[in-house]
Amino acid sequence: MNNNTLYLAPRGFEHELEKELTNIVAHKGRLFIAKGGVQKTVWAQNIWLNPVEIPIASIGDGAKQLKAIQRNWWLHTVDNHRRAKLIQAKLPHVSAKRIEYGAPKPTAPLGSWTLWDANTIIAASRCTSPYPDGELNFVEDKETSPTRAYLKLWELFTVLERSPKEGELCLDLGSCPGGWTWVIANTGAHVFSVDKAEITPSIGSMPNVNFCTGSAFGLDPRHAGKIDWLFSDVICYPERLYTLVERWLEHGECRNFACTIKFQADTDYETLEKFKQIPNSKIIHLSCNKHEVTWVKLEEWDKE
Repeated sequence: MNNNTLYLAPRGFEHELEKELTNIVAHKGRLFIAKGGVQKTVWAQNIWLNPVEIPIASIGDGAKQLKAIQRNWWLHTVDNHRRAKLIQAKLPHVSAKRIEYGAPKPTAPLGSWTLWDANTIIAASRCTSPYPDGELNFVEDKETSPTRAYLKLWELFTVLERSPKEGELCLDLGSCPGGWTWVIANTGAHVFSVDKAEITPSIGSMPNVNFCTGSAFGLDPRHAGKIDWLFSDVICYPERLYTLVERWLEHGECRNFACTIKFQADTDYETLEKFKQIPNSKIIHLSCNKHEVTWVKLEEWDKE
């Protein structure tokens, strides 16, 4: 592949990834091939590192050549779907079962491959994500949390291998009906949960949750004191969230941030760029995100 890199777009966000990448040389479905090493991207669900192009003579030959590289492979099919699946059927089985929240990240290498045309495999033995196609599908809790928004925090904490610690003080802005508050409280941290709407009673009554009726934007960071985490999954325009974050960075005493940047009809690239410029922070498109991304800033990144 001569120093190319492959990028896999999240489902439905091919346009965003295409706009973000430079030096694109080919594109099929959600897969983009770009010249050069890894580019900093927000809209890549998974990145295939050092891919190779493998000419194949038959289905059996394709499977044989992949197995000669390593054991575990995940197929992302973009063309010649039946032929690709016949090759995959000859490879060792890779489990696609749902993940139990709290399970450690997989350590076994998982390569990704595709049948680019009938006689050409493109494969990468290493990817940026250890999960198939970079997607985390959890065994869901359909009883306790009032919405599926909790999955975003489950994924974020899993990907970062980092979450609030017992006894830490966390602020959850725009928290109702309470999915994020529930996840945070289950870490053992103390949660100060703020929203104009009412929180789900079973979550508001958790012993380490204090709920306050009010606006996520009305709390003055100068009066909040020291907090360990600021969380926000509030529905608002990206520019308004950026203004809130700026206030907390300038006037507050908060060690860690995790906020969802929610877009309206179109992606707000201008505000997204402002978030990118905040030092020692990252923007991630979680597989649980829809037309939104997650901005994260951790205290330890300031020390790197």
